Amino acid sequence: MEEGHFENLPGKGKPLDLGTNPHADPAEDTLYRILSRNKCAPEWVELNKEIRSNIAEWRLALQRALAHKEGGNNSKWGECSEALKMQLRSINNKVFRYNLIVPFGRQMFGLNWEKELDHLNEKKIDC
Repeated sequence: MEEGHFENLPGKGKPLDLGTNPHADPAEDTLYRILSRNKCAPEWVELNKEIRSNIAEWRLALQRALAHKEGGNNSKWGECSEALKMQLRSINNKVFRYNLIVPFGRQMFGLNWEKELDHLNEKKIDC
């Protein structure tokens, strides 16, 4: 670079053409371009947004349920925890479906009940 070998490249000083992805499958690239022009997103993008929103809501509900447990209301905790476990399965089913349709390398992990409880308990210890 210091010797100036890259100074005379074609297109020097001009903006890059980001309309196409040279590394993508041409059919996929065309599909994504059509979706983008029509202000639509691929299914996996929309599903990712939905999953992240569901996870955020679920974690808030888990925090509220834990407050019942800490307050000594074990019957309410038991009721809430069963509902939360059902929601957890639903979220994990969406994650599984997402992982089947997302491009390679963008997969996500599902939620684990015990790890989520441990994470909340660790946050309480840190405060």
